[in-house]
Amino acid sequence: MSYLQLTSRQNPRVKQANALRNRRDREETGLTLLEGYRELTRALEYGMTLRECFFCPAQFLGENELPLLDNLAAHGVEVFEVPDHILRQLAYRERPEGLIATAVMKEHRLEDLPVRDGGFYLVAEAIEKPGNLGSMLRSADAAGVDGLILCDKGTDIYNPNVIRASTGALFSVPLAVTDSASALAWLRQHGLRTLAATPHTEQNYTEIDMKAGIAIVVGREQTGLTDFWMNQADLQVKIPMLGKIDSLNVATATTILLYEAARQRGWRSPAWAAAGA
Repeated sequence: MSYLQLTSRQNPRVKQANALRNRRDREETGLTLLEGYRELTRALEYGMTLRECFFCPAQFLGENELPLLDNLAAHGVEVFEVPDHILRQLAYRERPEGLIATAVMKEHRLEDLPVRDGGFYLVAEAIEKPGNLGSMLRSADAAGVDGLILCDKGTDIYNPNVIRASTGALFSVPLAVTDSASALAWLRQHGLRTLAATPHTEQNYTEIDMKAGIAIVVGREQTGLTDFWMNQADLQVKIPMLGKIDSLNVATATTILLYEAARQRGWRSPAWAAAGA
């Protein structure tokens, strides 16, 4: 299939897409940028509404891109071929993959989060770095959490760097954005214990039973969890540090805790994974 070519940086569609690199423009328009074959494929698979797609064949990494473009077009996405310099202008990656799309940002409400008996959730408080949030989403997907609750958010969840670092897990993992008090009330309403990660306890994370319904709670990169969560948590655990360094990157610590819970729980897949297959 042939597609309309756009060759000028001043084309209104190109300028509008380029503006979405800024958070203010994303919030005003309700749109964000998606970049890469895997991300676009997963966005389409999990029900994201894509508006436009810009592509540059010279940057493709394989042979799957053209069938994806045809699939996007079949879903009503407007597809445009652009030269190398325009795709690079829109891209966040140093090595673009030749595909960038605009997509409608979803509203992630706590009341829409799936509820599961004996559920397994991740709560992230005030995470500031897009790369960390993206990595946490990726780990949440891999470990099979039933949902992620982002409290008192410190970064824009539709920042293209979040999407890139999550490798598209932003679209697959059920997600709610709320404040800490509302999150805690929701967890208690559904009978979920809260497990707070902190270096200021003697209980190692491997010594805690995580088989029953649980929410692992982690905090911001520099200061950890606030007193609100530390005082309210049902359990407190630490990850032993055996060398000179006294803390782990929050995304790394989150992955360790999630995989211990997944191991204890018998590597159970979440319901959303089957639904998206």
